[in-house]
Amino acid sequence: MSFISLPIRRILTIAMASGLLLSVWTPARAEMSAWADNEGGRMRLIALPPDASGTIRAGLQIEPKPGWVTYWREPGNSGIPPQITFPPETGIVLDRMEYPVPRHIADGKVDEVVYDAPVTFPLQLSVKNAAAGEIKADAFIGICKDICVPFQARFALKLSPVPQSRPQEEAILAAADARLPETPSSEFEVTKYAFSDDMRELTLRVALPEPGETTPVVIVTGPGGHVFTRQLSSKRDGAVFTTTISIGKLPTNYDAAGNTWSALVIDGTRAIEAPLAFE
Repeated sequence: MSFISLPIRRILTIAMASGLLLSVWTPARAEMSAWADNEGGRMRLIALPPDASGTIRAGLQIEPKPGWVTYWREPGNSGIPPQITFPPETGIVLDRMEYPVPRHIADGKVDEVVYDAPVTFPLQLSVKNAAAGEIKADAFIGICKDICVPFQARFALKLSPVPQSRPQEEAILAAADARLPETPSSEFEVTKYAFSDDMRELTLRVALPEPGETTPVVIVTGPGGHVFTRQLSSKRDGAVFTTTISIGKLPTNYDAAGNTWSALVIDGTRAIEAPLAFE
């Protein structure tokens, strides 16, 4: 199927309805929280001191246990994307959350876009209150194996008023940035895309950075929560790749005109995320 459906994960809904949400409070420490743990893994918040403009580089670091997964920005209809919120009274605002390149798993039982290894989601924060001396945040993720366990944690970090080097935090955030998709360029970009007349198929032409024989992974995200991964046909001719993606059920009377979708193209160790703007 083209619209990701995760029936094996639906126990997640049961767990949430039954009040099995796990919430962990982690105490304040300078620029790195303690780990919050649950049966499927652990997570923590890290941050650097604010710069002169009040901008804070931070990251939500998640380490699933072997065999467990957590989810990308658009996991499908049963997974939970990572979420982090900051109480307004703290004066800390989330400007942007970024998503490292995920892994697409399709084995006949599940079809999902996940992280099955440690991952850090880069965050850009702003200090809107000059008196803010602490970051407080609530994180909520889904972490799954044979079952899904909702995982919630509350973090608190003291903000240092004195800029200084934080080598451990800086290294973690630099590694996270290196795992983000590249910005499309002339050597790696979606050069053409179009729907079939019935909007059941989307054909893309992609300029790849190098010739090769493997089939790139393509993950198309449409209207909120809709993810399409099934390649009906594909052809790689050196560094030019053409694929037709099956488009599953869209909202009733959906009109793509004026909307922008996204295509994540993964070719070996490189990836881009390109906007698909429909006229």
